[in-house]
Amino acid sequence: MTHLLHTQRLSLRPCQIDDLDSLHQLWTEADIRRFLFDDRQISLEEAQSFIEASLESFTNYGYGLWLFFEHHTDQIAGFAGLLHSSQESPSLIFGTRPQLWGRGYATEAALSVLRYVFDVLGLARVVADVNEPNKASIRVLEALNMSRCRRAIVSERPLLYYEIQAGSANSLVGRI
Repeated sequence: MTHLLHTQRLSLRPCQIDDLDSLHQLWTEADIRRFLFDDRQISLEEAQSFIEASLESFTNYGYGLWLFFEHHTDQIAGFAGLLHSSQESPSLIFGTRPQLWGRGYATEAALSVLRYVFDVLGLARVVADVNEPNKASIRVLEALNMSRCRRAIVSERPLLYYEIQAGSANSLVGRI
């Protein structure tokens, strides 16, 4: 399998259709879906469509959605990756199983993805959006050296928008 990434504490691999049940279970946990899906319960079919879109993105662009695992475990600890957009730069997405919050895994996994897409794929820019009340994800984006570029109200929810240029990611080497 290609696109395998590793950090000191985590192993990352692209999600596969075989991960559907486990990933759907993670994505429907209340603490995950609150900000990821605007507190909407997604169906198994919708989760499958996200996985299929990720697989297509890996084929077409070299990036998609990675699952991350603590070394030597087979339970999904979380996910990090990029969603393709035909209108702007790809968008960073991440989440960690609530039982593992506070360990820095989201930052570590997202940094690994950013290093890969900037250093290996040569992308110039990555964006992200976050619900304004989601302080933990804002801390992750700021730890990744992403810069806040605007704020908007979308579907009656305040969103913050961030971006990072390829050169900005270089300043993170050795930080995580």
